[in-house]
This record gives sequence, C-alpha cells and structure tokens, in this order.
Amino acid sequence: MSSLTSSTTTNVFEIGIFATVLQVVEPETCFTKCSQEVKPPKALLIGSPSEAGEFPALLLIHGYLLYNSFYSQLIQQVASHGFIVIAPQLYTLAGPDTSEEIKSTAAITNWLSQGLQHYLPPNVQANLSKLALGGHSRGGKTSFALALNKELTTTLKFSALIGIDPIDGMDKGKQTPPPVLTYVPRSFDLDMPVMVIGSGLGKVRRNPLFPPCAPEGVNHEDFFKECREPACYFVAKDYGHLDMLDDDTKGIRGKTSYCLCKNGKSREPMRKFVGGVIVAFLKAYLRGDVSSLMAIRDGHESTPLELETVEFRL
Repeated sequence: MSSLTSSTTTNVFEIGIFATVLQVVEPETCFTKCSQEVKPPKALLIGSPSEAGEFPALLLIHGYLLYNSFYSQLIQQVASHGFIVIAPQLYTLAGPDTSEEIKSTAAITNWLSQGLQHYLPPNVQANLSKLALGGHSRGGKTSFALALNKELTTTLKFSALIGIDPIDGMDKGKQTPPPVLTYVPRSFDLDMPVMVIGSGLGKVRRNPLFPPCAPEGVNHEDFFKECREPACYFVAKDYGHLDMLDDDTKGIRGKTSYCLCKNGKSREPMRKFVGGVIVAFLKAYLRGDVSSLMAIRDGHESTPLELETVEFRL
C-alpha cells in the first residue's frame, strides 16, 4: 500500500505525488465480467491514483446543464493527492426541480460499495468509510439536500461535505424545489464538517441581459450562514461561477460556459485554488492531517489568487 505521509509536504494547489488515471464509465460497460448489480446507475467519470493503495473518495456532482467532463482537470488535481473522485453525469437536460438528482445521487452512493471496485485500476482500493460529498452550483444544492435529507437514507455515511459556489435558485423567494436554505443561521443539522467555496464575481451580471450566475440571497454566503461548526468558508475575489472548469470546454455547452457568467481573466488560478482547498479539506477530515488547511487559513500557504473572505468555525 502506498504511503500518504509524504503528501503533507506537497503544495495542494499543484499536481500531487500520485500519477492518475481518468476513466469514463457508461452503465453498459465495465472492466471485468460483471453482473447487473455492479453497473452504475448513471454514467461516471472516475479519477484515481494509478498506483497501488487504499484511498479516500469524493463523490462530485456537476453544475446545472454542465458535463462531468468539464471538471477533468479539477478531478485529476484532487486525485493526484491520493483521492478517488467519482463524478456522475446526472442528466443532460433538467427542469427547475432537483428531486430526481437528489435521488440519483443517493442511488450512486448506494452503488459504490458493490460496484466501484470493478472500475478502479488493479490494486487500487477505495476506502468508503472515508467518503466525502461535494457539488458545484446546482450540484452543490443537490449535495446539501441529500446530506440534510433524513428520509432518503444511504447505505454509506458521508464524512464531509463541500459546496463549490452552491446556489439554491434564482433569488431569495425564488428557490428551486426542494428548497435547501431556511434563512435561519446555523440551522443545517449535518453532523459532518462542511466547506463552502464562493466566487466573488458570481453575484455580478455579465451584462444587462443575463442574470448573475450565483445571485445574492441564494448563493455561497447564504449556505455558509446556515452551517454549524466545524465549517470553513473561502471566497475568491476576482473569479466567477464557472472559472473552476477545464481551460477548454468543448461543444456548444462548453462554449456557452464562457459567455453566461462574469468571469475572471483565466480559469487556471480559480481551478487550482478550488482543487487545492478541496485537497486540504479532505486531508484534514478524511486523513486527520490539518496542516495544509490551517496553513491556508493562517496565510502561511501561498494561494493562486486573492481571497475576499476566509472564515472558520471550529
């Protein structure tokens, strides 16, 4: 089994010490002869270390009308630090209601223990007792909704929760169903550590014709207000709602992702930052190594961009 101790000296904002492999998995395919039970409920993009070892895992939910492939560079950065990242494609078209996405995320979570191992490289094992849930944009809402849902149970317990510029609708009073935000401070009963990452430009309109991509009243600030300790909160000052995506997102949707939101000058700094704080957070709460997270909090770790907000509740 690979030792993870040396990763404590690795810059979390850069590629880590592990070589990685990125696998596209369709429900109809698998690496070995497998039964119906191990076929995934949805198509998956799986990033993992390629060398032998047992690694914690992150289930990462994509944003509204985005493809999981748009997160390939982010996934590889996180995986290179010794984590397995499972990114499902929940839908290609969707209306305002996220109920089916929440159910699909629960179904994928329940599938992991019986199916994931069939799709990993030889001698790579997922430690599903250390499983985090995270999502971007509407995927952040979906992640919080599942973590908060006391009726829709999963066979695996999440150990940590991450919201990457999460949004709960178009505006306060215009939440998409089912609403997540209650507007009661520290009301989220999650029983796990939480990290919320926000974009400083998400609340800004790109032009008068388009609404902001992360409107005030339903965005990262509101999500963090409802989090109980332990929780941490970062806001990137001059970057937008989609700036953590790949440098080159192809196709009509990929090209559109450059046009809808107020963006920073380039995607690389925001993507490296988001990947880095995810790694630091997962190291802290899935491995018990808080050194990177505390170094970022205390300003001892140089970040790829300027931060507007850093707040911890411990």
